[in-house]
Amino acid sequence: MAIVGYARVSTREQNPDAQAAELRAAGAEQIFTDRGESSRDTERPEWLACQRYLRPGDTLVIRALDRIAGTERMAIEVIRELGERGVRIKSLTEPFLDVDISTPMGEAIVGIMAVMAQLRVSMIRENTRRGLAHARAQGRVGGRPRVMDADRTATARQLREEGKSYAQIGKILGVSAASIYRALSSENP
Repeated sequence: MAIVGYARVSTREQNPDAQAAELRAAGAEQIFTDRGESSRDTERPEWLACQRYLRPGDTLVIRALDRIAGTERMAIEVIRELGERGVRIKSLTEPFLDVDISTPMGEAIVGIMAVMAQLRVSMIRENTRRGLAHARAQGRVGGRPRVMDADRTATARQLREEGKSYAQIGKILGVSAASIYRALSSENP
């Protein structure tokens, strides 16, 4: 009977070390970690490897239910499948997830936990949308700053009229040929 950990971060830039440390502190001997994978994707490489590794009697330790499932339906399916295989699931932030799902009460608790995990994901999305809308209302836009301002675009237009290629103009202005092309194309749709 092994204690197996699973960690996941949504982007490659995020660091899963804190999750891994929590899982080790909870006794995980083996930890599988996905980087840059959505919780809604069922084909996450390390998640698949983790599921293959688990044996009856093992305990899967996760930080939270949203690490393994991105929707209520997925959570219920995963918990049921692992439960049927004799694998226990222990969530570090949702202690009442550690229940016997073979009973009606256990199944009800799992359903409630899945709904709560889905609510948390939905609230994060809603807060992000609200924050972006607020920023836009104040005239701020996300993303990378444009390299082609009005002066550079005017210079690029003039150089293009003189017969220079996009690559040549890009070298002169210190930007990519694609940036020149986009700037000049957006003027003449």
